[in-house]
Amino acid sequence: MTGGNLLPMALLRRKAVVYVRQSTPQQVNGNLESQRRQYELVDVARRWGFRDVEVIDEDLGRSASGAVDRPGFERLVEDLCTGRVGAVLCLEASRLSRNGPDWHRLLELCGQVDARVIDIDGVYDPAKPNDRLLLGMKGSISEFELSVIRARMYEAARQKAQRGELRISVPIGYIWHRDYGLSFDPDIRVQEAIRHIFARFREIGSARQVLIALTAEGMHFPRPSDGKMMVSFDWVPIRYRNVISVLKNPFYAGAYAYGKTEKRTQIVDGRVRKSYGHRKSYDDWGIMLREH
Repeated sequence: MTGGNLLPMALLRRKAVVYVRQSTPQQVNGNLESQRRQYELVDVARRWGFRDVEVIDEDLGRSASGAVDRPGFERLVEDLCTGRVGAVLCLEASRLSRNGPDWHRLLELCGQVDARVIDIDGVYDPAKPNDRLLLGMKGSISEFELSVIRARMYEAARQKAQRGELRISVPIGYIWHRDYGLSFDPDIRVQEAIRHIFARFREIGSARQVLIALTAEGMHFPRPSDGKMMVSFDWVPIRYRNVISVLKNPFYAGAYAYGKTEKRTQIVDGRVRKSYGHRKSYDDWGIMLREH
């Protein structure tokens, strides 16, 4: 941290930017204390002598890991490039970035335009080697913390799944009850639809022929109304994918499977992009508990 004149008058004539971020919508709605502390940085900036203070909070609910776009962070970078920013204020390094390249890119820009970084510990000048080193360490610690948190969460989930206790997503016909655990969907029509598919398959032995028979019967199949959450359903004419998804799902046979999908990472326009839900081959499933 620099000593002496931390914020020259020339910098105070520029604007200060307060960057506010939380990683998930759940944090935005539940952790209001963190929000309050971050917005209070506006008063901190004014106490340091800045008259023009701007808040950038478009990234509330967005991760700083580098896997998602952050329009607020990009706007901050653009403002820095204009030379009109005198200081960037954040509660801690992890608010700005948990991704090494983004963090060092920001520090480099601040150093080039003679802007300061201010957090709860003090004022830093990224153009000075000692301050740059300290800020670099803060960024590295922030990135390391994220990797440790992820590893612990994954291992905890895997250990719970090995005991068959992790509440994985269940197929149509089942629900997780808050008090009783796994149970059948109370909607009798949903239960009968699933049972009827299996009954027809035992008779015919072909998924395609089952579809033909059920279509002739005019059978409808439940589809989540919003396309995702199985809270309410729309009943639509049954399709082949409905039949095959029921017949091939090990859950209906009493098997507990975890790790059926994976994430994939690729570089798009110089940035990391992660996509989830890619199905693995059966042999690569993480955990399979038969007759669970």
